[in-house]
Amino acid sequence: MDNWVEALAWAPDSASIYFQVDEEGRTPIYRADLAGGARRVLVHATIDDWALAPRGDALIYVSRAVGSPAELYRADLTGAGAGPPRALTAHNADVAAEVDIRPAEELWVPGAGGRKVHVFLVKPHGFDPARKYPLILNVHGGPQQQWTDGFRGDWQVYPGAGYIVAFANPHGSTGYGQAYTAQISRDWGGAVFEDLMKVTDALAALPYVDADRMGAMGWSYGGYMMNWFAGRTTRFKALASMMGVFDLRSFYGATEELWFPEWDLGGTPWTSPLYERWSPSALVPHFKTPMLVLTGERDYRVPYTQSLQLFTALQKMGVPSRLIVFSNAGHWPGWYEMALYYTAHLEWFQRYLGGGGPPWSTEAFLRNAVFDRETGQRIDRTPAPSGGR
Repeated sequence: MDNWVEALAWAPDSASIYFQVDEEGRTPIYRADLAGGARRVLVHATIDDWALAPRGDALIYVSRAVGSPAELYRADLTGAGAGPPRALTAHNADVAAEVDIRPAEELWVPGAGGRKVHVFLVKPHGFDPARKYPLILNVHGGPQQQWTDGFRGDWQVYPGAGYIVAFANPHGSTGYGQAYTAQISRDWGGAVFEDLMKVTDALAALPYVDADRMGAMGWSYGGYMMNWFAGRTTRFKALASMMGVFDLRSFYGATEELWFPEWDLGGTPWTSPLYERWSPSALVPHFKTPMLVLTGERDYRVPYTQSLQLFTALQKMGVPSRLIVFSNAGHWPGWYEMALYYTAHLEWFQRYLGGGGPPWSTEAFLRNAVFDRETGQRIDRTPAPSGGR
């Protein structure tokens, strides 16, 4: 077993342990017997939570896939594993009937060191293989985690506006062996950047992707990679950096999680040269790509001052840029902040990639004229101006 174990539970007879792992874009459940040996008993896209039935004869769990919102399931356990899953709820049936929820396709692209990089690809609503579409590459945070086959808002919002969206698991991702995960430590802008450039090459070569209209976005470490992209490549027409690390030395002095940079960057800023080597702030003279910058004042993992520094650098370099700071948002925003972020992204990518825009403007959202934050109900149903903002 060379992948991370995320949760475990004893069987009622104490003769075996069930446990969950990250594994190639899924989160399957295994069983290990005390007598020896472990085997996979259940794979069902992304399993968010699970429990053994009291008699140990079934797994009850929550699962979601890119094309299927979360529901509760039961899978009966047999000697060979688990039987077919049976849905216990249909909480999202009305949404699924109303909205064209797009599933994911999967690619494997040769990356750094000859390792293949796993990529999820979501095509837009009304996809026509004879057309060419703008593309958005979304880089995950962590960086030690994985994109999984799991329903997410951003995996649907942008395809709903006419974009192809790609989600890659480059070096640093979990689920592909510990050596693959560990490689990113002390190499933040190295193999993972090579992976992502090779993924971008492969995506640009797809017959339905418009290679002249590609953008990229990322959150946390993904935001760091957007900042690294800004100084290392001009192949993207627009970038969006959310809660991204910009200046590694000042990041170290302000984050609430000191163990992480000390491990991943080889010590402290005064003992390790990697804070300078891998800092996007050292690449500012090369910044040219328009960038949207989003952050929250209550982000203690990547303090919002990182985004302020980034925006200042973009402005001083004359790069088209926009800064949005949410006073009450942290590193993991709530639904209200996410709705604003989707709005701002659609405006930004429409401007530079030419896809669809949001149904309302960022300005209206910030005036609290779109949603009631307490109830989630729409307030203003007036369409956004033609062409978006």
